[in-house]
Amino acid sequence: MNFVSWRLWAAPLLLSLLAGTAQAQPELKVIPPVVKVAQAEPAVTDQIKAALPQLEKLAEDTLKKTGVPGMAIAVVYKDQVVYLKGFGVRETGKSNPVDPDTVFQLASVSKPIASTIVAGVVGDGLVKWDDPVIKHDPGFQMDNPYVTREVTLRDLFAHRSGLPDHAGDELEDLGFDRATILQRLRYLPTGDNFRSQYAYTNFGLTAAAVAAAKTTGKSWEDLAAEKLYQPLGMKNTSSRYADFVAAQNRALGHVPVNGKWVAKYKRDADTESPAGGVSSTVRDLAEWVRLQLGSGKFEGKQVIDADALAETHRPQMVSDPPQNPATNRAGFYGLGWNVGYTNQGLVQLSHSGAFNLGAATTVYLLPSQELGIVVLTNSRPIGVPETIALSFLDLVQTGKIQRDYAELLKQAFVALDKPPYGTLVDYSKAPTKPLPALPLSTYAGTYGNNYFGEVAIVPRAGQLVLLQGPNKKAFPLQHYNHDVFTYQPEGENAYGLSAVTFTVGADRKGMNVVIEDLNIGGQGTFTRVLSESNIPN
Repeated sequence: MNFVSWRLWAAPLLLSLLAGTAQAQPELKVIPPVVKVAQAEPAVTDQIKAALPQLEKLAEDTLKKTGVPGMAIAVVYKDQVVYLKGFGVRETGKSNPVDPDTVFQLASVSKPIASTIVAGVVGDGLVKWDDPVIKHDPGFQMDNPYVTREVTLRDLFAHRSGLPDHAGDELEDLGFDRATILQRLRYLPTGDNFRSQYAYTNFGLTAAAVAAAKTTGKSWEDLAAEKLYQPLGMKNTSSRYADFVAAQNRALGHVPVNGKWVAKYKRDADTESPAGGVSSTVRDLAEWVRLQLGSGKFEGKQVIDADALAETHRPQMVSDPPQNPATNRAGFYGLGWNVGYTNQGLVQLSHSGAFNLGAATTVYLLPSQELGIVVLTNSRPIGVPETIALSFLDLVQTGKIQRDYAELLKQAFVALDKPPYGTLVDYSKAPTKPLPALPLSTYAGTYGNNYFGEVAIVPRAGQLVLLQGPNKKAFPLQHYNHDVFTYQPEGENAYGLSAVTFTVGADRKGMNVVIEDLNIGGQGTFTRVLSESNIPN
């Protein structure tokens, strides 16, 4: 089973596949923004009423077709929850059904929730979106003094900080804690990318959220509960993994194994809680959608400042440049939201979340229509939530589903599922005439770099073992050819076998080692730092 980080879900590739070219679309009836006159409302209302039974059938048919174990859906219209239902089961092989109160891991749908919470802090006057991060977290540092001094909460929430794509995710997979990961972001090069390039970073956004929380004197997790979950009565929502595990009515994550969905892995996202660590139910999320569509009001009370929340909905950075600006639309990122436009010209806010270890979620809003839909599933991402949501929005706007979203999304996921390492050599196949390795003592030792810290190469029972991460987890190395070995990484960002390649000096000792799966961004070279006598056992 191969794994890759599906937490990226700003998904420019997905957006471009779904957007297509403007002239390629059939002419569709445009539903104008809702006008506060009586005769304008029934037509849209009737379309929603007609779409809901089709939505239910689509959900049932999709589960049957894909085998995805469980799903939950909520639809909000004009400040009312007009649809709320669960489908399927929480875990394959068991009869516990999914219902509106089943808790799912949200993955990156956590991001627009985080920007809502920070908007609340902005509304309290404790921070501003354009505050430098170091104003509230003086210990935060980027790779050069200028970026450190200038980078703001807005920059990090809009993924325009200059950090490389998915910066810090590999450290999370290795088991480092949040403080360590945020501290080591300073070792990643920003080059000339500050405010000029979009690059999706879970830990960049987390750094901004944590900085905002510091102004309140509370942890991020406590702030989230106090600022958002409690005022909205979101009783089954938390930013702590322990609360998800403690929930009796929770959906387990599933991955495909030999053609069947299996609840095989656990995914603790506490280190990046603002970016991917929320768990919730569709009942709770419907209340949050009401808040979003109500400009921060909930049950007549202004819970989140309207102006601060509106900033999260505005385009901040081009996330998907059009191939041809004359015919293709650009995709944008706001603050924790994808910001785009429907073929009818309506502003559309969205975000998907996914863990390749077993979660796929999405939320779509049409603010001018006061309409929103949330779809949660307990499976590895294959496009099911997006297919449901986009099909429903088509039904509401045009009376029929305009595109085969399942097929389009299948293309997108195939493209996204290409391994970022191990592509030049198929390490599962032995070379025709492999050269023998040097004595194991040649390679044994401790190697390190600033970003990943130290790794140890240790001889055990006649083979080398790679010890990495703060807990020095052991990975057996298999000899491949001469000074090249392989191992199987683990975690959200792991694919197949990774090469471990040594450079040996004139003294017949390893000088450095390149670990391929950690070298995607050029940070995977480790230099010998300790003598053999200090190698851990």
